[in-house]
Amino acid sequence: MKFYTPDRQAKTLFYNRNSKTPTSTIQGLQPIPVLGVLFFISVQFFGFNSQAQDSQWKPEGDRIMTQWAENIDPSQPLPEYPRPQMEREGWQNLNGLWEYAIRPKGESQPAHFEGNILVPFAVESALSGVGKEVGADNELWYYREFEVDRNMRRGEVLLHFGAVDWEAEVFVNGKSAGVHRGGYDPFHFEIGTLLRSGRKQELAVRVWDPSDEGPQPRGKQVREPRGIWYTPVTGIWQTVWLEAVPQQYIGGIKTTPDLDANSITVETDIQRAKTDQKVQVRLLDGNRVISEKTVSPGETAVLQVDNPRVWSLDDPFLYDMEIDLVEGRRTVDQVKTYTAWRKISMETDAGGIQRMLLNDEFVFQYGPLDQGWWPDGLYTAPTDEALLFDIVKTKEMGFNMIRKHVKVEPARWYYHCDRMGMLVWQDMPSGDMGNRWESRPGIIGKGTEKDRTPESEAIFREEWKAIIDANYNFPSIVVWVPFNEAWGQFKTQEIVEWTMNYDPTRLVNSASGGNFTTSGQIMDLHNYPDPVMPDPDIYGKDQIIVLGEYGGLGLPIEGHTWQEKDNWGYQSFKDKEELKNRYDQLIKDLKPLVNKGLSAAVYTQTTDVEVEVNGLMTYDRKVIKFDPSFLKKLHEELYRIKIPLK
Repeated sequence: MKFYTPDRQAKTLFYNRNSKTPTSTIQGLQPIPVLGVLFFISVQFFGFNSQAQDSQWKPEGDRIMTQWAENIDPSQPLPEYPRPQMEREGWQNLNGLWEYAIRPKGESQPAHFEGNILVPFAVESALSGVGKEVGADNELWYYREFEVDRNMRRGEVLLHFGAVDWEAEVFVNGKSAGVHRGGYDPFHFEIGTLLRSGRKQELAVRVWDPSDEGPQPRGKQVREPRGIWYTPVTGIWQTVWLEAVPQQYIGGIKTTPDLDANSITVETDIQRAKTDQKVQVRLLDGNRVISEKTVSPGETAVLQVDNPRVWSLDDPFLYDMEIDLVEGRRTVDQVKTYTAWRKISMETDAGGIQRMLLNDEFVFQYGPLDQGWWPDGLYTAPTDEALLFDIVKTKEMGFNMIRKHVKVEPARWYYHCDRMGMLVWQDMPSGDMGNRWESRPGIIGKGTEKDRTPESEAIFREEWKAIIDANYNFPSIVVWVPFNEAWGQFKTQEIVEWTMNYDPTRLVNSASGGNFTTSGQIMDLHNYPDPVMPDPDIYGKDQIIVLGEYGGLGLPIEGHTWQEKDNWGYQSFKDKEELKNRYDQLIKDLKPLVNKGLSAAVYTQTTDVEVEVNGLMTYDRKVIKFDPSFLKKLHEELYRIKIPLK
């Protein structure tokens, strides 16, 4: 299959997995290298050609925008392959202009639509071209026509959604393909039996999202944005795509490296497997196969390698992997992925304090609180280049970790962290909030847990599991964070112990800045603006001590704020020099805490977000408030601190 752009040439980015430098190419009529593999993509749009789409779409509103908003081609926004951890050749991108309508909840599919919406940008965003709120009493409907090439219909056809917030029902040619509830995990439906003869097909999606009126995970979305709470995000906000698979196919992969045993276990989910079929797994270093194993469907393949190259912050080496489903000598299905040898663990130091280790060595983890919001796309970065930008700048500033705050990113974001050598702490998006409490510096308190309904609990558990499953294979993720600041925190010990048991390969920060618990491996305190830490003599014997949030130094930059006035920071400054001096003092105050028992700290935050001006960068990413070399020099002093282990 080939990707044709008869009306224009589109510039995109692709990457060598073990290269930190993006390379640009021009898509024409040639096969496009994506992630080191040749993919031939066929996309045929009904309704609008490229020029017509340009004339029917423009960003909505007059808020600030990022530089990448100007580069969006509405005929093919975010054209990159969306799932780097499981590549397959036959796919078709369905991003672009769809039709939309907002209707009262419970009505049937509308006969007429209100206009065009650019997928995958949420309806409230500027880049959607709509900029409207939906609310709990209404539903958002999408509609488009598409074509499926005959070559894609020889087996099964999967319709994928990277993420839809929150409840989505999908209709193909007027028939329901299924319902999915969850705003942060990818899902798909088999739609081969719903396709008509011939090429022309119809696709409709019904979305309901109660935002902060419902019990579902929703992060920082609220109906009335203010302070640290932001604009609602409703509908499709990640790539929509089709994938051609055979009748028996590889439905999922789970890779678990074991640095101590020099092994990697590979589990595969084979759909409708036959008894005479086998699964072949090959691990590659470049083009060289260094280990391989053949097993029956349902069996685990264990690959051994002597002296593997370890993934680290300075050398984030990724091994390629090929997985084939075979029947005799015939390859039925093949996917390509990657993996890495990386270990995250805890061990007491010479003073008896628990420390966080990376590959059996103490490395102080220091990074920004990263909200992942955009002034033009809200939850969705305008382009893949924009998605990469924040990580690159974070790295240039000398941070080695990012705490992804009450939001989950598209798979490509974690892929970029994998290949760039950036550690990630992944939060569960908060929801069903109600109880909040305050802590004093150095003191951990215990508040009242939220009494959730059985429905609310079930929603949380289902989506938390789905988030872990979807992101399990990314080596950059080293910490799971189920709760933040008692926002909807419930049955903490049970949820934390479940998380530890479900994924014992990572550490669990039970409640970042939230209600006290001795469950989990990490004790986390929040304090603004100055750095403090939980008393290591009380808590450090059994848990790793971290400062989960601090800083929040605010500086509004004229012409680069969400609104002209009433912007705020935890501590505000008038110019960059004042800001620089205060940050310098924060690091001076932070350094002694490392020797006393602190293993990690999180500075608030990567960028300004709406009325918050606490960012290292402005919300539009056009102004960096600090000299990156100044920050990097300061941060390297933290990493040079050596802690002897017991």
